Amino acid sequence: MGHGPSSIPSSIGNLCHLRYLDLSSKHLVGNLPEAIKGPENCSSGRNPLPDLIELHLNNNQLTGNLPNWLDGLKNLVKLDLSNNNLEGPIPSSMAKLQNLEFLSFSGNKLNGSLPNSIGQLSELQTLDVSANCLIGSLTEKHFSNLTKLVELNINFNSFRLNVSPNWVPPFQVSSLNMAQCHVGSAFPAWLQSKKNLVNFDLTNASISSYIPDWPHPSNIGESMINLYFISVSGNRITGSIPDSIGLLKGLEVIDFSRNNLTGSIPSSISNCTGLLVLDLGSNSLSGVIPENFDRLWQLQSLHLNRNNKISGGFPLSLQNLTKLGTLDLSYNNFSGKIPKWIGATFMQLSILSLRCNAFSGGIPAQLSNLSSLHVLDLAGNRLTGSIPPALGDLKGMVQEQNINHDLFHNYNEGYYYQERLDVSTKSLILRYTTTLSLVVSIDLSNNKFSGDFPKELTNLHGLVILNLSRNCITGSIPENISRLRQLSSLDLSNNRLSGVLPQTMSSLTFLGYLNLSNNNFSGMIPFTGQMTTFDGAVFHGNPGLCGAPLVIKCVPDNSGRQNNNDGKDEDGNGFFDEWLYLSVGLGFAVGILGPLFVLMLKRSWSEAYFNFVDEIVYSLGLERRRRRRKS
Repeated sequence: MGHGPSSIPSSIGNLCHLRYLDLSSKHLVGNLPEAIKGPENCSSGRNPLPDLIELHLNNNQLTGNLPNWLDGLKNLVKLDLSNNNLEGPIPSSMAKLQNLEFLSFSGNKLNGSLPNSIGQLSELQTLDVSANCLIGSLTEKHFSNLTKLVELNINFNSFRLNVSPNWVPPFQVSSLNMAQCHVGSAFPAWLQSKKNLVNFDLTNASISSYIPDWPHPSNIGESMINLYFISVSGNRITGSIPDSIGLLKGLEVIDFSRNNLTGSIPSSISNCTGLLVLDLGSNSLSGVIPENFDRLWQLQSLHLNRNNKISGGFPLSLQNLTKLGTLDLSYNNFSGKIPKWIGATFMQLSILSLRCNAFSGGIPAQLSNLSSLHVLDLAGNRLTGSIPPALGDLKGMVQEQNINHDLFHNYNEGYYYQERLDVSTKSLILRYTTTLSLVVSIDLSNNKFSGDFPKELTNLHGLVILNLSRNCITGSIPENISRLRQLSSLDLSNNRLSGVLPQTMSSLTFLGYLNLSNNNFSGMIPFTGQMTTFDGAVFHGNPGLCGAPLVIKCVPDNSGRQNNNDGKDEDGNGFFDEWLYLSVGLGFAVGILGPLFVLMLKRSWSEAYFNFVDEIVYSLGLERRRRRRKS
């Protein structure tokens, strides 16, 4: 087919002996044909495409409802309509496809409920209806004859599992994905019979109990020995992480984030030496990071962030984790100094967040060696000293990031963990996932940094977020701040910065958030270009600033800079006033000094002039005495 959009013709039914039809990723648009022409030409009778075994129309832009002729494809083994824009219900007549082994409707806009008749597809091995708008209850009837089911994916719908507590599913799936499906408050007891599980995802499944130590077998580690991916994120699971987790030595992804787990991190996790992702963020864990974490040498992403209370110094046990790409220890009770060896060990690190701990000392200049780093968040600690100029050498921030790369782990296996991070921007905490690779950020706010504004930071042309607020930074904003063309959020508030605001700030066309309040800036605000989008609150607490958008008008004496209006005041009369004052002064000087100069040259005129003055003074005095006598 051509490169442009096209549709499926109804005449395709003339291909009576067609067995395999793969039109995936062919830019197909429009509805699937309501009817297929040509079955009368086929020897099998009225059914269209009677010999068709596989139909792949996935990854197109097909719209409309599922057509009725699909249930006539009696010999169909694989049906893949995933990642289109199909809508409407799933027909109950799909149960007629008794040879079907693979069925995928994922990534569409299908609505309504999942028909009970799906449970009659006894040959079905893969059922994927994820990422649709399906609702309703799933009962035991939906799975009654699915004895050969290997992969079940009902993620990202609004299903509610309604089965008896003692239900034992008829299938032995290896992959079970039920994210955003309400499975009940208790951890599903029927999972203990799924010994072939290699992947299960119960994210946001409304579970509020604990992770069980099942009696037969004795614990989760023994019952799911083949697991390599487990996610129970976003529930309300209580209790501690069982030590038996260490028996799952093949685990590559553990995501227990956003629960109510307590206790310490079990040291047995280090037995999972192939672990790529460990996310225990947003729980209530305490204690310290186990000393044997150095055995997790393949770890690429470690999240212990938010609401936990893990303490101690920066863990030496992490020094062996040279493949780390993300390290998020934010919102804990870590203390001590940030070690210099980070800059020599974590050469693949792209995200470092130590936000809201109790780290002290300075920032090691060696952090500038982290050539892949594009997020550095050290806010809310007790860090001191000046900001190292070497941070201007962070290569991962020098280039502008214009291409988004999804940050997945274990994606090639089909079950992946998507990297995520909470980022402070525009006075908000926002969670980034799909666009995280485009976030280029330095946040050093709420510490005790001093010294001048590091002008070297203007070398980081890809910087999107810069927050140095609530420190004791001095100096001025460099003129070449306009080199930060990607900057969308700049917060320098509550420091000791001074000087005039650079005119070049008006050229920061992407700047959507600016806070310069509570500093010592002075002079006229460069209220042009992008700067006209901000109100007076941005400049509050700088008594020396004047001009729009503030109500304080600038005058020559306190403008702090040379007047740009060629001597004119706001009424345009400055030029006239200066000449007026000059002419008055010259007239006064000529009127007084001129006669004196003449009298000095002509002595006879001088004597006559002063005799005349004496007579006038004498006459005035005589007249004054006469008036006194009369009175």
